[in-house]
Amino acid sequence: MKKMEPLEAILWSIALPGFAQVLSGSLVKGILFILLEFLINVKSNFNEGIMLSFLGKTDTASKIINYQWLMFYPCLYMYAMWDAYKSALEKVKKYSYLPFAFGAYFVTIGLMYSPLIKIHNIFIGPIFLPMIFLIPGLIIGHVIGLILKKKSKEI
Repeated sequence: MKKMEPLEAILWSIALPGFAQVLSGSLVKGILFILLEFLINVKSNFNEGIMLSFLGKTDTASKIINYQWLMFYPCLYMYAMWDAYKSALEKVKKYSYLPFAFGAYFVTIGLMYSPLIKIHNIFIGPIFLPMIFLIPGLIIGHVIGLILKKKSKEI
């Protein structure tokens, strides 16, 4: 198995869930992540939603997205990143999974609320609002990890 740097593993996972696993030699896991990504992507119309959103057609993107399928994507995406990151570490740091887990939760919440939320009367849509929700998810997960580390040292 090829050992990767943690940042390299995360960046390959951002490009496509499963790439980091394939590159590091975990072929079965990597191919499974890639197949699941393609299945969810196709069933949810995710690529078309991304394209429409980047073209400023967030209302149309919201109408063509299959939310039932897209709801699976944040957890798959963040788990594949966590798995790649964890595999790249020499020693897994305590609570290092929390930013990934909270990121997945917050992106999912952002996706659920995306049909309803406007920021300054602008409809953000099912692509950009979940991306915005990722930021507090990562921060909260990191802060909770720091608090738990501090508490475990006090005990």
